[in-house]
Amino acid sequence: MLNGLWFGMIVVSFICALATGQIQALSLAAANGADKAIRLLISMAGVMCLWSGMMKIAERSGLTQVIARVLSPVLCRLMPDYAKDSPAMRAVCANVTANILGLGNAATPLGILAMKELQKENKHPEVPNHSMILFVILNTASIQLIPTTMAALRQAAGSTEPYAILPHIWLSSAGALLVGLTAARLFSCCHHRKTIKARRTGGVRLWNT
Repeated sequence: MLNGLWFGMIVVSFICALATGQIQALSLAAANGADKAIRLLISMAGVMCLWSGMMKIAERSGLTQVIARVLSPVLCRLMPDYAKDSPAMRAVCANVTANILGLGNAATPLGILAMKELQKENKHPEVPNHSMILFVILNTASIQLIPTTMAALRQAAGSTEPYAILPHIWLSSAGALLVGLTAARLFSCCHHRKTIKARRTGGVRLWNT
């Protein structure tokens, strides 16, 4: 889908440039865009390497384990279907910790691992359970204490204070997480009522909660 969209944009741009006689300007813009992309990549790579190294130090020093231990009671309350010391909950804690520290690149493989572990203990593997849905929300709308990617983008754009957005990031990410969890809870309650009604009328359960 995205590949087709990008290809379509390139074709339309080329046709428009050809029709208006702006082929030279199009070539120059493409070259400048490629140059800026490489510069941005190098700038972001440096910041990502820095914070990934910090994350590794935090992991070896035991800081990530402390954060995971603090988050564990909350996550266990949100996901009561899984034991506190289960591989699934350990993977979830690791993913949430990485997201809180703003390490999206490190959080992605941890998120995939966590979802696989959650699926292993899912009693109805054909449909996601409530805990899996909540984990998707936690992974997508996580609170970020250190938004490394956004700070890297701001620094590459010439910002003198790339981390000045911290209060706004904290507020917006907390709001997004609250809205996501509230919506999931409301939909879960609505579905639970429909399930009870369907059982009374001989219906079939469609979604595992």
